[in-house]
Amino acid sequence: MRYLFLFFLLTAALPAWSDGVPSPPPLAAKAYLLRDFGSNTILAQQNAHERIEPASLTKLMTAYLVFKALKNGHLTPQQVLPVSPRAWKAGSGCGGSASSCMFIAPDKPVTVDELLHGMIIQSGNDASIALAEGIAGTEAAFAELMNQEAARLGMKNTHFTNASGLPDPAHYSTVYDLSLLAAALIRDFPQQYQHFYKIKQYTYNNITQMNRNRLLWLDPYVDGMKTGHTAAAGYCLIASAKRGDMRLISVLVGAPSDNVRITDSQRLLNYGFQFYEDKIVYRPGQTVSTLRVWKGRDETLDATVEGDVVLTYPKGQYGRIKAIMSSVQPLIAPIAKGQVVGTVQFSLDGKVLLERKLVASREVAVAGIFGRLWDGLKLRLQ
Repeated sequence: MRYLFLFFLLTAALPAWSDGVPSPPPLAAKAYLLRDFGSNTILAQQNAHERIEPASLTKLMTAYLVFKALKNGHLTPQQVLPVSPRAWKAGSGCGGSASSCMFIAPDKPVTVDELLHGMIIQSGNDASIALAEGIAGTEAAFAELMNQEAARLGMKNTHFTNASGLPDPAHYSTVYDLSLLAAALIRDFPQQYQHFYKIKQYTYNNITQMNRNRLLWLDPYVDGMKTGHTAAAGYCLIASAKRGDMRLISVLVGAPSDNVRITDSQRLLNYGFQFYEDKIVYRPGQTVSTLRVWKGRDETLDATVEGDVVLTYPKGQYGRIKAIMSSVQPLIAPIAKGQVVGTVQFSLDGKVLLERKLVASREVAVAGIFGRLWDGLKLRLQ
């Protein structure tokens, strides 16, 4: 099967910026990554695939599975979950509001909604365990679900052993994998994300605790996500900010202090917004190209895309982006709606920015016998 390649330029009123994009700012973190949410493009990274201890960033996966259980009807927000001795002990030894505890108790009813607030805002290890046990029976069984979900999301260098992020040699991830998880949570559960992750404080059991993500106070565009800290992991933060239609996700681990993780995360986000922009090039159903069909009842077929095609590129460079479309040749009926019929690739100065599949916008049935014979003859003469 052959492919036909077509070249074309994207045009826009934006002037070309010849100075290029500077390197990311120097950061004190052990590893970091900056991802554009719309296009899934990585804008900056350091040690992105190096194994790290995720600490309380783990709770993003716990929340993801709880949101999934709520969506599937396996849990309800006002459902009361029991507080096991294991979950209670995770909070009873905190000794103060600075520790990662919600302070739940076996003799006080607690709902799924309250536990979600306690886990996300207060970073409660006890709340994480109670939610894990409420879904899977035991935290160990819940960890198996976490690993199954991690594999489905493409987190190839991640393994979980618990729901809270407590240190364990077999509990690890990478900033690349954690950026996939953060993006999946926002994409798959946007309403829950918008509700929980921007809340600045929460009171439970007469104890008010502040969200440790201080960027929520410092940057009006930041609306999440999660902090983490252990002696081995250092100070960690996954942050997300949206300016206009552009959303960026930063993942930073191994900072030497809380102040550094905040300032470095802010610098990383500012870098992305200052030097990059994104644009929706194609929407689902929009015709990208009209292709010749052989041996079908119709001679042509519109090729489109399955989802929004979002390009991220250096500011001012949109008019210099080249698009290369390749199509299956010859394209022979029958063709099913949604069948892959080609690809479109976007590049700037020889660097590939994005590649997406082209799919059939509708089905094309097989032509009658005379139509098939006639097209077969023309194909042999080509």
